[in-house]
Amino acid sequence: RWAPSGDNEQPWRFEIIDHDHVVIHAHDTRDWCVYDLDGSASQRALGMLLETIDIAASGEGLKAVFKRREEHGERAPLVDVTLSQDSESRVSELLPYIKARVTQRRPLSTTPLTTAQKQGLEQSVGKGYRVLWLEGPQQRRAVTRLLFRNAHLRLTMEEAYHVHKQTIEWGVQFSEERIPEPAVGADPATMKIMCWALQSWQRVKMLNRFFAGTWLPRLQMDVLPGFRCAAHFVIYATQPSKHIDQWIAGGRAAQRFWLTATQLGLQFQPEMTPIIFSAYDRDGRQFSTDPRKLRAASVLRTQLDVLIGDDINASAIFMGRLGTGPTPMARSIRKPLQKLRTKGPDSAHAHPTQELT
Repeated sequence: RWAPSGDNEQPWRFEIIDHDHVVIHAHDTRDWCVYDLDGSASQRALGMLLETIDIAASGEGLKAVFKRREEHGERAPLVDVTLSQDSESRVSELLPYIKARVTQRRPLSTTPLTTAQKQGLEQSVGKGYRVLWLEGPQQRRAVTRLLFRNAHLRLTMEEAYHVHKQTIEWGVQFSEERIPEPAVGADPATMKIMCWALQSWQRVKMLNRFFAGTWLPRLQMDVLPGFRCAAHFVIYATQPSKHIDQWIAGGRAAQRFWLTATQLGLQFQPEMTPIIFSAYDRDGRQFSTDPRKLRAASVLRTQLDVLIGDDINASAIFMGRLGTGPTPMARSIRKPLQKLRTKGPDSAHAHPTQELT
């Protein structure tokens, strides 16, 4: 239940077949979410879920084996989870941090990461993945400028508006299905303006056109956090990911990185949209009906290519920032188990065909 997913979407349900067999019914959000039009964001989240299950199983003296049913395709994958006793296994040192892991969207300390912290994080991603660090004042400023421009694209695009409108749960400290208002990262006055504006796309356009409506949220949610952190990072694969199983494996690596950061006492925030829009531009994906947004994405991709290298951008799995700072008081929680359970179709009992490693 505590695995992370974009905007706390939780794109999975669990069919409990037996005490040692569970079927994960996953789905992507490409039908409505502009940040998941190729399904890879949900596939990375599914990988994070599998890694979380694997770590949690170790705490019960169990080994988890995952097999994806290829006949169900990529949009609604089914994964069989088989648990078996494993007397030789060791409890994962990341187990205590599954529930403690959280997103911190507010400014952090600029104290640099130690060599030991960076080495631990680099080792966590495992074989086939590497970490690029963007640290020091000059590089943090460069990332911040990129995030500032990227935020303008997000906040002025109608396709993104429809996602943002349903992402925030207003007036709560914790949210089972969305992001609670205080966890967004802006001050109360800005959040009141956002709450009013998000009631309609016409309000958002008016605010952006006549009142520079993107400036306050971009300053508070992109500029300050972008510069106020220890470092930004990009996790990338040694070979570009093109298939669902590669995205799932990348999600597993990213979850180990995030849990290791929590273990090291670091706060963490994903910064995924620059690499998502870069991928859309690279693939020629028409993610908006506004040609100006497509051109803006192309410019952003070029800027990110210059910043991290076009080969790394093409192989990027995860991007974010981290540093020391207070744990957020508000956070996304999760749906209770009864809401995440499903009886599933009869096909859930078919034999699995593709083993995931």
